[in-house]
Amino acid sequence: MDKKIIVITGASGTGKTTISKYLKNTYRIPSVITHTTRLPRDGEKNGIDYYFETEDSFFKNHYLEKVEYSGHWYGSSEESLNKTWENYDAASIVVDTQGAISYKERYGENAIVIFLEVDYDTVAQRLKLRGDDHKRLISRINSDEFLRDLRIPKELEGKSYKIVNNDIEITKKKVDQIIKSEKVN
Repeated sequence: MDKKIIVITGASGTGKTTISKYLKNTYRIPSVITHTTRLPRDGEKNGIDYYFETEDSFFKNHYLEKVEYSGHWYGSSEESLNKTWENYDAASIVVDTQGAISYKERYGENAIVIFLEVDYDTVAQRLKLRGDDHKRLISRINSDEFLRDLRIPKELEGKSYKIVNNDIEITKKKVDQIIKSEKVN
């Protein structure tokens, strides 16, 4: 059986991490741990939520994609994906839309892209409730990357699943349908 990577993408606050956790808890599909130079939020742990890196250590990895966002680097390494695939036939990853394009180009049919969309006001409210620093929140929701990630890129149209995530229970049911139709589990 071919290894699968479920690529979850969309703007910050659209529910990407929630869906990744749902896949893990419901289908035992682990998430590939990505790397970042930002500091951990309360409760986040190194090697579980992210590999928290220094600027120096970050650039020693081999990345499938990396991006600088709000003054910090984020990336997913080949090492982390291959390590996950050693033990599982499927994994999920949360990336921005540019990262999703890279995965689709590299893995083709084995990359199942799920684009989550929420309207701007809802996303802004979710980020505020998440406890992000106000100045950083304003900077983030006005960034070119955030505004870009609110809409599905043309490179993924017809090659991905789009879910409007206004109700998490409906979104979970749609994810269940995708897992079934793609024969992931």
